[in-house]
Amino acid sequence: MMLTTIGLMSGTSLDGVDVAMLETDGKRVKSFGPSGYRPYTDQERHLLRQALTAAVDLSQRDARPGVLREAERAVTVAHAEAVAAFQAQHRITAEHIDIVGFHGQTVLHRPERRLTVQIGDAAALAKAIHIPVMHDFRAADVAAGGQGAPFVPVYHRALAQSLDREGPVVVVNIGGVSNITYIDGDDALIACDTGPGNALIDDYIFRVAGQPYDCEGRLAAQGMVDVAWIRRALELPFFAAPPPKSLDRNDFAALSLGNRKPADGAATLTAFTAEAIARIVTHLPKVPRSWIVAGGGARNLTMLRMLRERLDPAPVEAAEALGWAADAIEAQAFGFLAARGLKGLPLSYPATTGVPMPMTGGVIARP
Repeated sequence: MMLTTIGLMSGTSLDGVDVAMLETDGKRVKSFGPSGYRPYTDQERHLLRQALTAAVDLSQRDARPGVLREAERAVTVAHAEAVAAFQAQHRITAEHIDIVGFHGQTVLHRPERRLTVQIGDAAALAKAIHIPVMHDFRAADVAAGGQGAPFVPVYHRALAQSLDREGPVVVVNIGGVSNITYIDGDDALIACDTGPGNALIDDYIFRVAGQPYDCEGRLAAQGMVDVAWIRRALELPFFAAPPPKSLDRNDFAALSLGNRKPADGAATLTAFTAEAIARIVTHLPKVPRSWIVAGGGARNLTMLRMLRERLDPAPVEAAEALGWAADAIEAQAFGFLAARGLKGLPLSYPATTGVPMPMTGGVIARP
C-alpha cells in the first residue's frame, strides 16, 4: 500500500529545516511531492552551537540539561512552523498525510559508547501538526552495536535503481559530514561516513569572514591548497578504517589551520573533504563507474571541481542534474524511512552501519 509521507531533516550544517513530501510503499518511490525549507535564525543557530558544546558531556540520551532543553524547544517549534508553512503553501491538509518522519537535530554521536542524541520533542510536534510522527530512527541500531549512521542508503538505493544505469554507482551526500552509499544492483549496499563535509569549511568561514558558508566555493577557488596539511590530517586512524564507520560533526574540529590567508584555509579544507571522499575507493569492492553528489556540498563548485579531478575518469554529477532535489534528499529519505518503519522493513544493514542483522527502527508519537 502506498503512503503519503512528509520527511523532515535538520542536518549537521545547522542551516535550517528541510521538508519534503513523497508517495512511497517503503520500497520504491511512486511520486515526489513538493519540498520546502525553513531557515534557522541567527539566534537559533547560536543556540544550537551552544547545544553542540553542552552535549559533549552527555552520558544519557534522554538528558536535556541547561541549554539543551532550550535548544530542543527551539528545534521543535522550528519544525512545527516548517510543516505549517509547507502545508499552507501547498494547500495540504493533515488528513492527506499518513506519517511524518522527524529526524531531529543531532547534537552528539558516539556509537562506540552506544550513544546517539537527537534533540526535538516528537510528542509535542505531533500535537502541534495533528499528524502521527515517527522519530528516534537511530537508537535501535546504536543499541544493537551499529554505528547508527549513515541512515539514508536505503533511499539512495531506491533513487539509483530508478536511473537504470550500470553499477557500481556511488551517491555522495555532503552535509556537515560526508557519507557515501555504494550501490551495485540489488545485492551490494555499502555505506559509511567518509570524513568532514561542510562543517569544517562552514565553521572556518564563519570564524574568518562572519558568513555562514563559502557560497559556491568562491573563496576556496581563490586560494592555494596546503597539500602537506591534508596529508597529515589524513593520517588520523578514521581514514584507514574500513566501512561501516561514522562520525560526529565535531570530530575534526581540533584540527588547526594556523595563521594563513582565509582563501588558502578555505581551499585547504575543501580539498580535505574531497580527498577524504576519494580515499574511500580503496575500501570498496569495485571502482565505482559513476558518482552522484547531493547535499549542500553539491552547490560548492570548487568542491565539485576537486572531486572530478580526484575521481577521474569516472563522471561526477550533481544530483540536481539528474532531476533529483539535491537539498531535499535527506528530508525525502526520512519520509521514506518512516514508511519503511511503519511496515516493519529494515532501515539499516550490517554493511551500512555495522549492525549485527538488518534492523528496523523508529518510534511513533501520535497527536
